[in-house]
Amino acid sequence: MTKLKNDTLIRALLRQPTEYTPVWLMRQAGRYLPEYNQTRARAGDFLSLCKNPDFATEVTMQPLARFPLDAAILFSDILTIPDAMGLGLYFAEGEGPKFERPLREEWEIRALTVPDPDVHLRYVMDAVAQIRKTLDNQVPLIGFSGSPFTLACYMVEGCGGTDFRQIKTMLYQRPDLLHHILNINAQAVIAYLNAQIESGAQAVMIFDTWGGALSHNAYQEFSLRYMSQILAGLIREHGGARIPAVVFTKGGGLWLESIANSGCDAVGLDWTVDIAEARRRIGDKVALQGNLDPAVLFATPEVIIAETEKILAGYGNGSGHVFNLGHGISQFTPPESALTLAEAVHALSRKYHQ
Repeated sequence: MTKLKNDTLIRALLRQPTEYTPVWLMRQAGRYLPEYNQTRARAGDFLSLCKNPDFATEVTMQPLARFPLDAAILFSDILTIPDAMGLGLYFAEGEGPKFERPLREEWEIRALTVPDPDVHLRYVMDAVAQIRKTLDNQVPLIGFSGSPFTLACYMVEGCGGTDFRQIKTMLYQRPDLLHHILNINAQAVIAYLNAQIESGAQAVMIFDTWGGALSHNAYQEFSLRYMSQILAGLIREHGGARIPAVVFTKGGGLWLESIANSGCDAVGLDWTVDIAEARRRIGDKVALQGNLDPAVLFATPEVIIAETEKILAGYGNGSGHVFNLGHGISQFTPPESALTLAEAVHALSRKYHQ
């Protein structure tokens, strides 16, 4: 096993001692970077960017060339799995993702099968392997997937940004059908993330973007249950190294204890959660990741530094904290603000690790 030159992120996720708090940014390779937009223009469109390992590697590396980040995250999309299931993913200009064939009929749902990641998602595995090689063990590579429930929202609604009417109607009227979708999705995510790990991912993250839209009981039954199933099925040791797993439910602050008991190594926090309170509740069990409001990056450098210090102080002394945003970085963020943030985390956090 070749040793990482900077393994601070892995050690923090495993709650081992670190010299400072590591930082990376959700959606760190994205439209706020001019060089990303140039690469995307060369690719032709977003899906072509995702499905070409050379382009995916290029954009994954771009933020690392600009900012002192402690991890790379695979450039891909959470909807690669339902696309591989044949639902016809496409991106309309200026709009979010849509599916040509959303799941509405029972026969369509019963016909769902788990895609083979080494066949139907080969382009993702090729990208992971190429990114790992390009990184040359400078920092770890994070792989990821959408959660079964979040994937199901897109698969049933046909797009994002909805009122969840279709999927919640199914949840209450035909829970058997939704459970069937979620079980297939969970099996698909296990296969997908394990293939990423075998291709070179050194940590993995499950994005439960829409879990927070559920009621208390529904969250446990239709979201967390299936993420726990995934965590139980993941490869947790590979190449002589532990592979940490992070779970992030946007809007999940009510369920931190349940998430911490799911089998994950770290819980991602959105910006509505007080990190000091989160550490008091679960910080002796798992690591925490988060949780600066992405809108802070529209403020002055002085404000960015002050808000960064608040979160570091809130977490307090010791390891087990990975600094991140409470959700993805906005496409309108000035790149200089991301630099200010990354430098501030490294400079201000050292006193908490003495």
